[in-house]
Amino acid sequence: MSIAITTNNIDNDRIRWPDKKRFAFTIFDDTDGANLKDNQLVYDYLNELNFKTTKSVWIKNGNHKEKKYPGITCEDKAYLNWLLELKNKGFEIGYHNTTYRSSYREQTKLGLEKFKELFSQLPIVMANHDSNKENIYWGSYRLSEFRRTIYNTLTFFKKNQYYEGHQEKSPYFWGDLCKQYITYVRNFVFSDINTLKYCPYMPYHDPAKPFVNYWFASSDGNNVKKFNKCISDKNQDRLEEEGGACIMYTHFSDRFCDNGKLSEQFKVQMERLSKKDGWFVPVSTLLEFLKKKNKTHIINDEQKKALEWKWLLNKIISGIQ
Repeated sequence: MSIAITTNNIDNDRIRWPDKKRFAFTIFDDTDGANLKDNQLVYDYLNELNFKTTKSVWIKNGNHKEKKYPGITCEDKAYLNWLLELKNKGFEIGYHNTTYRSSYREQTKLGLEKFKELFSQLPIVMANHDSNKENIYWGSYRLSEFRRTIYNTLTFFKKNQYYEGHQEKSPYFWGDLCKQYITYVRNFVFSDINTLKYCPYMPYHDPAKPFVNYWFASSDGNNVKKFNKCISDKNQDRLEEEGGACIMYTHFSDRFCDNGKLSEQFKVQMERLSKKDGWFVPVSTLLEFLKKKNKTHIINDEQKKALEWKWLLNKIISGIQ
């Protein structure tokens, strides 16, 4: 949905979270590699602890010849039924492209419409998937000016000009659909638990990237090891002390479950976090609150420059996405 945006300064005072909570915490679960059994274990535990988070999905199976299993999609009826149950419990369903393979414009449009049909609403939040050609403002397009040049010269970035979702002459273009259907798109990831500390402007609009209504950042919990490290006791306590907000980006398919059992450390850390006075809501709920707090902020050149440098340096040092 297209949103009218005005420019205002961010209130730099400590945020007063709803219900007098001391901090905010949520999770965006990337659906890569997901299977129903392990997903159920993770989300049953989150629900038991009263965490309400965001679970992304693929709408359709992709055409592929590889033997590698990319993960379950909404074409699996048992999985879809479970997702609907999850949504009824207060979890959010997010979008992770239409499928795990590159999709032409018409395929993306059909996927977005199917999402609305299945879940009775438009997808509010999304994250680009891996190396799909229709990814929007991805790869080197995440950056501007000299920072893009640095990105392009680093040897571990090999698909710098690959992404075409925002290029109007490309068969993979869907920028206008993104603006129409999606409210929030994930961009930068940081290794610190306090996402808001690294990106105090979120959700923000970047006039140089007009097809995205608002961008948001996240904290790196890519796999169970990184997730548990990010929510260590020390980091939990600091997040609370700083009155911050964490949007953890993770893959619950990546070693959170082993032989039908949840990671014990994950269970202990999440139980400890659940006992703190935090605001535990889905990603879009948190972003809607911040949007009102930040007065629908348009990021300026200096703020964007600082944000891009922070991410680029964090990427080089920590290897984050």
